[in-house]
Amino acid sequence: MQWETVIGLEVHVQLATRSKIFSGASTAFGAEPNTQACAVDLGLPGVLPVLNEQAVAMAVQFGLAVHAEIPEVSVFDRKNYFYPDLPKGYQTSQMYHPIVGAGDVEITLDDDTTKRIRIHHAHLEEDAGKSLHEDFHGMTGIDLNRAGTPLLEIVSEPDMRSAKEAAAYLKAIHSIVTYLGISDGNMAEGSMRCDVNVSVRPKGQEAFGTRAEIKNVNSFRFVERAIAFEVERQIELIEDGGKVVQETRLFDPERDETRSMRTKEEANDYRYFPCPDLLPVVLDQAYLDHLRSQLPELPADKRARFQNELGLSAYDANVLSASREMAEFFEEVHRVCGDAKQAANWVQGELSGALNRENLSIQNSPVSAQQLGELISRVLDDTINGKAAKQVFQALWNGQGESADAVIEAKGLKQVTDTGAIEAMIDQVIAESPAQVAQYRDSEPEKRGKMIGYFVGQVMKASRGTANPQQVNGLLKEKLDALL
Repeated sequence: MQWETVIGLEVHVQLATRSKIFSGASTAFGAEPNTQACAVDLGLPGVLPVLNEQAVAMAVQFGLAVHAEIPEVSVFDRKNYFYPDLPKGYQTSQMYHPIVGAGDVEITLDDDTTKRIRIHHAHLEEDAGKSLHEDFHGMTGIDLNRAGTPLLEIVSEPDMRSAKEAAAYLKAIHSIVTYLGISDGNMAEGSMRCDVNVSVRPKGQEAFGTRAEIKNVNSFRFVERAIAFEVERQIELIEDGGKVVQETRLFDPERDETRSMRTKEEANDYRYFPCPDLLPVVLDQAYLDHLRSQLPELPADKRARFQNELGLSAYDANVLSASREMAEFFEEVHRVCGDAKQAANWVQGELSGALNRENLSIQNSPVSAQQLGELISRVLDDTINGKAAKQVFQALWNGQGESADAVIEAKGLKQVTDTGAIEAMIDQVIAESPAQVAQYRDSEPEKRGKMIGYFVGQVMKASRGTANPQQVNGLLKEKLDALL
């Protein structure tokens, strides 16, 4: 039997506010446990929540960026459940009237095809605390620093049909929220994580299969691996005569498997009701227009501009627009050197390779965009050749010069373009290579093109790599052919 996978994601994005969604407590990462939880976060008697206006603005900006409906009125609800890291006994969320309605996101797949993934809604809510199971000798500790941290939960429709599509969607959401500046998107620190809903059904069947929810997956790679395992598990279970049960599962990256946590609750298990301590949020058109005017150029628009105005390929435009930091670095390099294709090649090639080897982000690149742009300019104006450019790049990377020009001068890498000087080196190489000249003379015409490489190498060696390779090739062929 042929099976089809059906996937929907619930992405939890921590908003980049300095204080929590209903209190003035700090949201800074890395504080000592329980040092950033105030009376409101702890739900102590007599305290009242006050909504963080910046969290509202950030949620609305996301909605505008994904072409979503923004309801005039949204309402906070209480989601009631008991858990040790939820001291109030309920989570303040939005069940029935979320702040962001239906929207959509375009994803780009590995083969450069695109697909639209619908967003059902996005709602504001507060995060819970964190259970700590390490170093407590059989007991569990509770850190309530995260309690009350503002989250935007983005709920997709079940439109994805493969693990690759799910990862591409998650990357698209990550790109949008970081471009907007509403989240740092740091998955390692929990700023972005997702619940993955997976089911399978026979191909051609319209009804969905029973889904399992994989909780708190925190990397693009883990999303793909968790889905791959879960799809295989469900298909094997059904084909062996069993039934998939609706449940919550966790992904264990060390064992590369999902494991059952608990049966999946329904909405009525949480006894949702409107929060009596918070008024409905009412947004007027002037407020929406103001936020819309502050939107930056978004990834899809930047990608289209890179292709249409700068002439980059779809692949290059997609890679360079994936993150705001990468796009801004590339654009500065292009501004300095004036050649979009060369800027794209160097940013994606030499620079990205060095960053990956050193495990550095582009924000921490030892070579600045200004320096890289100047280096490319020296290649374009024939001051240095490609081989010398790599030496200059490495010197800049190692902090051995303030600019490309300074390194070129200090290392004597300026390209020799004087025809007379190059001819003198060629004449010397030919005079010192009688056997190779004889071999060149006796070879078939179609084989001489490959043989000329020996002479080019000797001339470049004599010039210590500073001779212009194009001139060397042209002059060598003329002189060798004259000896035939």
